Amino acid sequence: MILFAQKNWIDQSPLDYMWMNVGNAGFSEGSTLYTSIAFGPSGQPYVAYMDGNHGSKATVMKYDGTNWTNVGNTGFSQGGAWYICLLFKSGQPYVAYSNGVNLKGNVMRFEGTSWVNVGPADFTPGTADYTSLAFNSSGQPYLAFMDGSNSGKASVMKFDGNNWIFVGQAGFSPGKIANTVLAFSQSNQPYVAFTDYYYPKKASVMKYDGVNWVYVGTPGISAGEANYTSLAFSPSGQPYLAYMDVANSSKTTVIRFDGTNWVPVGPAGFTQGMAYYTCLVFNSSGEPNVTFCDFANYGKASLMRFDGNSWTYIGSAGFSSSVANNPTLAFNSSDKPYVAFTDQGNALKATVMKYDMVAVGVEENKYIPISISPNPANTKIRVELSGILTQGQIIIMNITGQELIHQSIKESNSVIDISNLPSGIYLLKLNNRNEVSIGRFIKN
Repeated sequence: MILFAQKNWIDQSPLDYMWMNVGNAGFSEGSTLYTSIAFGPSGQPYVAYMDGNHGSKATVMKYDGTNWTNVGNTGFSQGGAWYICLLFKSGQPYVAYSNGVNLKGNVMRFEGTSWVNVGPADFTPGTADYTSLAFNSSGQPYLAFMDGSNSGKASVMKFDGNNWIFVGQAGFSPGKIANTVLAFSQSNQPYVAFTDYYYPKKASVMKYDGVNWVYVGTPGISAGEANYTSLAFSPSGQPYLAYMDVANSSKTTVIRFDGTNWVPVGPAGFTQGMAYYTCLVFNSSGEPNVTFCDFANYGKASLMRFDGNSWTYIGSAGFSSSVANNPTLAFNSSDKPYVAFTDQGNALKATVMKYDMVAVGVEENKYIPISISPNPANTKIRVELSGILTQGQIIIMNITGQELIHQSIKESNSVIDISNLPSGIYLLKLNNRNEVSIGRFIKN
């Protein structure tokens, strides 16, 4: 078949956008837990995780455009790092976690060469589970957690420049909580969402009004038990809450607070099946996006977006190549979604995928006619080009964007061995200086 690498064709092609790996799949040295993704000031994605190869301590890596590299030392935390949360402030990455030695709360930041504690280490009075980090408008770090020194109730502490102090009353929830998540409103008020055991494991949201922690709307706002709560504010300032909705077959539900009541965003339980590890993030257009471990698609990662009328998949449902644990979502400055997760198909190592154009780099209306034959093929394909070829590289990818074959070419006629590829549909991408061509073929 003949395809033309013309920008107009690329803009209209169904191959334009797809989920693809950022660097290698399973790029971490060993197994991971609690993957958390954020973007640095230069636009590079960073991922923090519990590092199975370094005593379950915290490690952070960043993608430099070619490879994933360590940010400071691997395994830099004092003990095992549970419930890791990664955020940037003033260009510096911060990591919050619960110390596996004593389960107390810790916050560390990277100062260019090493990771240092923000205030004293292990600053919470007792155990701190479900740690969640956020910054107020002045750049002060706040930490929400399930407070073991207060019967497992919710507490929030902030760093005043010297010490960590409680925000309002310690253990302010009426009963035990789980799945804490902290976010700031546009008016700089801290909000905390959690699974509220006082209201039989339903979801509740509370905010600090400057004196007390008070419920936002009624407590116990979900129809039944709510797990994996995720809280985010829309650009217009409304709080949205996503959670695994046990009353709706453990599917995902999203609700928002309209100033008086919590109201549904689309239908309750809108995912095809059970959804674990929900993560809610708004894009720059103000649309809510939820990524999750999608049990209707074999536990793979999925991303859905609410367009004002309905929730729809972004790209393929279940876009990861295998089960994706703890998926977290972030958008880069170009509004492209990136999802980090523990990749069960790659020995529980970390993988990051993005939804982007396949033919990134095409800037001009230049043609490179390309022919792939035979198609379908069994063992080999022949790639033929017309026009002037200076030097190029052929990349063969599967439909998840995983790069399987790289081959440099200097001639207009090349043969590629595909005998080791499983049967399926593949994309062939040719880079020739500023020109890019994309083809598709089937391996029998």
